[in-house]
Amino acid sequence: MVTFEEIKHNPTIKQYIQKADESLVALGYTEHSFAHVTKVSVTAAYILQTLGYSEHDIELVKIAGYLHDIGNLVNRIDHSQSGAVMAFRILDNLNMDPEDIATIVTAIGNHDEGTGVAVNPLAAALILADKSDVRRSRVRNRDFSTFDIHDRVNYSVVSSNLEICENKNEIILALEIDTEISTVMDYFEIFLKRMIMCKKAAEYLGMKFKLVINNQTLQ
Repeated sequence: MVTFEEIKHNPTIKQYIQKADESLVALGYTEHSFAHVTKVSVTAAYILQTLGYSEHDIELVKIAGYLHDIGNLVNRIDHSQSGAVMAFRILDNLNMDPEDIATIVTAIGNHDEGTGVAVNPLAAALILADKSDVRRSRVRNRDFSTFDIHDRVNYSVVSSNLEICENKNEIILALEIDTEISTVMDYFEIFLKRMIMCKKAAEYLGMKFKLVINNQTLQ
């Protein structure tokens, strides 16, 4: 089996992730490089592990999380689909089992809010992990006077934590937002579709999605 560690240390994959992120730098997007894809991998693995999925599924979702944004190398538009095709070629060339390739490609191709749907457990975990990665350190623009709404909202997030409750029927995204920088309404203006996607992904995994902002529960 192709392992997550092999994928993580593959020089070709590293190059694709780096170049994909360079395109997003040019477009003024938040960080989508190694910090983001590593965090998504770890979070997606945490979700499946906590819910009792197999070590095999956990390994696959880590790979899906690490590869999920390489499609930005082609274009930001439809990057989930182009990334899925790229992942297919990479994993096929590494002689990964076809069933495993299919599972990973499906998850990657369904992670974006434009067209994505939680069609399998890996896709659901990937959606939740990706859409919950909102944090100040992803903002690369250092000129506050030129911040757009995406910069303001991400920069306003002082802390972010995704956690499955003890009885495993709820997954909670708890955010602390500095409302001097961005309002809660601003957050929903750009993230509403993503939060709806998280709700549906959580439901696929048999849980409710709960959003808590500044200790206020929003359901």
